[in-house]
Amino acid sequence: MTLEQLHAIFLAHPTVCTDTRKITKNCLFFALKGPNFNGNSFAAEALEKGAAYTIIDEKEHQTSERCLLVSNVLETLQKLATFHRNYSTARIISLTGSNGKTTTKELIYAVLSTKYRTIATQGNLNNHIGVPLTLLSIKDDTEIAIVEMGANHQKEIAFLSQIAQPDFGYITNFGKAHLEGFGGVEGVIKGKSELYDHLTSNDKHVFMNADDAIQMEKLATYVKKIGFSTEDPQYYTIKLSESNPFVGIEVEHLKIHTQLIGEYNFTNCCVAILMGKYFNVPLEGIKKALESYTPQNNRSQIIEKNGLKIVLDAYNANPSSMKVALENFKTMEGEHKTLILGDMFELGVDAAKEHQAIVDLAQQLGFTSVLLVGENFFKTKTAFKRFKNFNDFEVYLKENPIAKGDMFIKGSRGMALERTLELL
Repeated sequence: MTLEQLHAIFLAHPTVCTDTRKITKNCLFFALKGPNFNGNSFAAEALEKGAAYTIIDEKEHQTSERCLLVSNVLETLQKLATFHRNYSTARIISLTGSNGKTTTKELIYAVLSTKYRTIATQGNLNNHIGVPLTLLSIKDDTEIAIVEMGANHQKEIAFLSQIAQPDFGYITNFGKAHLEGFGGVEGVIKGKSELYDHLTSNDKHVFMNADDAIQMEKLATYVKKIGFSTEDPQYYTIKLSESNPFVGIEVEHLKIHTQLIGEYNFTNCCVAILMGKYFNVPLEGIKKALESYTPQNNRSQIIEKNGLKIVLDAYNANPSSMKVALENFKTMEGEHKTLILGDMFELGVDAAKEHQAIVDLAQQLGFTSVLLVGENFFKTKTAFKRFKNFNDFEVYLKENPIAKGDMFIKGSRGMALERTLELL
């Protein structure tokens, strides 16, 4: 079967499923494989549950003419996504970076969807499977698709860029994330920059933060760049007017009051404003979109519970995001402040050094009530209370409840520190 033939089947059945627990009527089931499962084994079940066709790569599971045999299901999914991307007239905006990708994606979506039929990556489906699924969710009337790209090693962004073939792109920042896979900070910069490399080599448009020295260096001679800056008049000027605790923005003498905390969210808002201006969204529409946006999914959420004001930022963590978050929490008003910090993952040989640096920073900033959870934080040298795992922390918190003040909770996804809310 050719890619064109498969695409014709897809157009007739434009819902893709990779999990038999989520089968919908007349979908296409792609029998992907993983370390602990083989989707081919579920092909017959997918048909029974209502799938129109299954795409498989093991002949023994071809029990029906509706089982379409290909050489490799994952590669077929990726190639079909690229074929559909080129079939569509939608403009593709790709995003990557160490911190803030998902929030930035949602802010851009909020702004552009006020004028255009826009789709965006669902949740954090931003890998070699998620990116194809996002592209395959493009409909006939989709005008703009925002595709988030995540990576934890070299060449991954380059590969995802080949699949998505974006018309525009933006890198949020270069931070200390996935150091183990990238091979240090320089590796992070090189790996994330693969998006700009792809765009510039294909003469596409690049959005940039002109106040970021690394981005300025990477794009110094490139012509098709659209930038924002707080100072440089060559670029679109956007000012931070306040951040205690919510980010306030001034642009073209217009004040925007967001529901986002932390100066680190300022640049996320800036690129959404910049893209809105580029795509001719009225400034009042941009203002309304940003002011209406509320963070979800454990990302910089402010929660009031039992007399406590909680900043829940437990979706993920790395040394860069942890540092700016602690500095921001320090500036927030309030007398009684408690930090609950969980381990940061994928730091490799830098794990001990980076966890100690965060502990030292918390002490330098003057925090006195600090609870550290996880094996890496447990090994640090500090007078702060440390817990080897969440169970030990849970026992302590039940015996020593926190009754008042402000609380900041942050850790890597695997720590699932949002569980703390149930203990308060």
